[in-house]
Amino acid sequence: MCYGFDGERAVRRSLSERGISRRGALRSALGGAVGAGLLAAGFAAPAAQATVPGSGLRRVPPGLISVQLFTARSDLQGEPGFDATLRMLADTGYPKVEQALGYFGRTAQELREFYDEIGISATSGHDDISDSEQALHTKIDNARTLGQSFMVVPYLDSSDKADWQRWAEQMNHEAEVARSAGLRYGYHNHAHEFTTDLGGGVTPWQVLTSELDPELVHLELDIYWAVRGGIESGDGASDPEGFTIDVIRSAPQRVLQYHVKDRHAHDGDMADLGTGHIDFARIFRAHRVREYIVENDTPDVTVRQTVEVGYSYLRTLRF
Repeated sequence: MCYGFDGERAVRRSLSERGISRRGALRSALGGAVGAGLLAAGFAAPAAQATVPGSGLRRVPPGLISVQLFTARSDLQGEPGFDATLRMLADTGYPKVEQALGYFGRTAQELREFYDEIGISATSGHDDISDSEQALHTKIDNARTLGQSFMVVPYLDSSDKADWQRWAEQMNHEAEVARSAGLRYGYHNHAHEFTTDLGGGVTPWQVLTSELDPELVHLELDIYWAVRGGIESGDGASDPEGFTIDVIRSAPQRVLQYHVKDRHAHDGDMADLGTGHIDFARIFRAHRVREYIVENDTPDVTVRQTVEVGYSYLRTLRF
């Protein structure tokens, strides 16, 4: 789940419609999963350097690391609260956040001033498709005020092909308006885009990638959900990373952002980075992006541990 949407329910429904149980899908995943473990190379490279000297290996530049605020929602909405949680993210080292869950009692301008004060940039945000032109322009104005480069639709779900076609048309329009304002417009996947049969074996992913204008709309690929979609559709059960790479390479749209979220092999649930089975190094070698966004909808222990482990993992991973 991202930004409050029930991706689990959508996946269960699509699997049920195809006569596949979640337990059966997980069993097939366990047969092909390879445990990557916690990858920590321990190289000490200058912050501005993208390649480790003498190794031929790359690393994620620290300036491209971000965190999706939905990960920290329990702390943002409860204790210690929004301000303290954002200061903790800044102290951890995150230079960026992906906006979600509203502005917590501030205007966009007030929120921008707070982010500037603590040294964090809100470079991306999750926003639904707008229900009017006025709402679209308000959304774009707020994104520009916050200093965003990206605005991303976080979730859509239907078993009706016509809905996906209509949404693609709407996103193309919104993306054209966003581009005129200097913003990139994207779509964020879950697993059901790969597992829902809209009729004749056509999936939502096929509809979106055939109808979203690649000159206007990019993809924010959630790696966990793509891996899970491959496993539970059966198309990537034996090689979920290979399935994910094929998804990236076959889409006409460019993948400009990753949601970097791990997966426990034993039950398929989300995991803190490096504690699950996903081979992120292999995926990162195949395709580099402009933002690597840490996320875990269900932090394994505490929000602080999840975000600290996530940041450290991306800073130490070599690929």
